[in-house]
Amino acid sequence: MLRALFATTILAIASAAAQNPDPAKIMEGTRIATTLQQSDLHGNLSKNGTKTPVHLFLRGKDIQFAYDSGGTTQRFHLRLGDGKYDLFDVGADGKTTIFPASKLTSPIAGTDLTYEDLSFQFFYWPDPKLEGTESVGGQECYKIRLNKPAGSGGRYAVVYVWVHTKQGAFMRVRGFDKSGAMLKEFQVDEIMSVGNGVYTLKKMTVSSMAGDRRTGVTTLLFDKPQDAGGPKGLR
Repeated sequence: MLRALFATTILAIASAAAQNPDPAKIMEGTRIATTLQQSDLHGNLSKNGTKTPVHLFLRGKDIQFAYDSGGTTQRFHLRLGDGKYDLFDVGADGKTTIFPASKLTSPIAGTDLTYEDLSFQFFYWPDPKLEGTESVGGQECYKIRLNKPAGSGGRYAVVYVWVHTKQGAFMRVRGFDKSGAMLKEFQVDEIMSVGNGVYTLKKMTVSSMAGDRRTGVTTLLFDKPQDAGGPKGLR
């Protein structure tokens, strides 16, 4: 079961505190459900010229992800609560079942993103640690370390997140296994404003890593958010 967004997810972003920053507050600002509560995101995963449509439907503490592949739509649902977060499979009939742990690290439609990645479950790991500030693409960012809680699924043991000090947007994510080898890098290429001081992800490059060598690259590109409509059955 996922101990989970995207962020961000994913992927919507609030302003981070500028003085005496609290890493927990910074990470709270990166989570999808905290700011972009009534919007839908539609876009594509692209790898080797092949595009896979993806969709995120956001309703407060309910986040539904979907992607189209082979003529069918696969959906899963992240449900947030006080101190808990669970991932579910959503069937064609709209019924939900617990997401199988064995599927958590499976690639989505042959891309470099897994279900673990697309849900950004590590953004919800407790006790983030602030390790100072670093520049990413010329932008000053907070560098935050996240350690996987005991009993959680997924490949990552440690995840580092770089969060823009002014806009609150996450700019880079790197996931490592328990031996310290980097498994994945998420590099934000472009963010977009959706008004009221809120920013969300527009374009991101996801690289599978073997040490310092890239073994695969996938691009995630979202269109400008639409008004809430969402799929039926999302409550």
